Amino acid sequence: MPKLKPRNFAIIGLGTFGTTVAKELARFGNYVIGIDRDAAAVNRLANDLPEAAIADGSDEGALRELGLDGYDVAVIAMGEDLESSIVSAITVKMIGVPEVWAKATSKMHHRILSKIGVDRVIHPEEEMGRHIAQMLNNPLVRDYVSLGNGFHVVNIVVPERLADKSLSKLDLLGRFDLRCVRVKQGSVFKGSDAQDSTLQENDRLLLLGERANLRRFADTV
Repeated sequence: MPKLKPRNFAIIGLGTFGTTVAKELARFGNYVIGIDRDAAAVNRLANDLPEAAIADGSDEGALRELGLDGYDVAVIAMGEDLESSIVSAITVKMIGVPEVWAKATSKMHHRILSKIGVDRVIHPEEEMGRHIAQMLNNPLVRDYVSLGNGFHVVNIVVPERLADKSLSKLDLLGRFDLRCVRVKQGSVFKGSDAQDSTLQENDRLLLLGERANLRRFADTV
């Protein structure tokens, strides 16, 4: 599988959300600059990022001086300060950053960011809340991704009661309208060759289907 080409990211606003995004992106091997008006926030990340700068994210001259017109993506992470968030988004768009993400804290904030051309508006607290609720709602789920239109891909841990059964015996498609994308047994991933494999407790199933069917599977098996 080819490695993703590293990109240049500018994270404007180094609160909890911005700091987490910046550090993770840097950990993945990308070039990341963290920007904040608060010197203490910048200094905390000085050893974790390739670059950290004390600057106003709404100051066009300061951002140009930092070379943001050469960055691939800017993330506006200071959602609580509505004015600074909006002006910073406008500024990075104006200087030519091709992709802009921004954190929003309300529906109105979301609408404004969308209107000014932000490529993706995110609500971290809401999204994390939904994520946790999904895992609480289905006790077998360890992680999931929503694909839209009611479909999800979920990472399910095989419980003891399914140990020593094969996928073909479970008849996921016929009984639950679910598709098994992958099976992980230890460190080994299996695809279409997993149908006759004997499942063991704590194996992982990557299942694709609608939420109601995933819940029905968890309640039935």
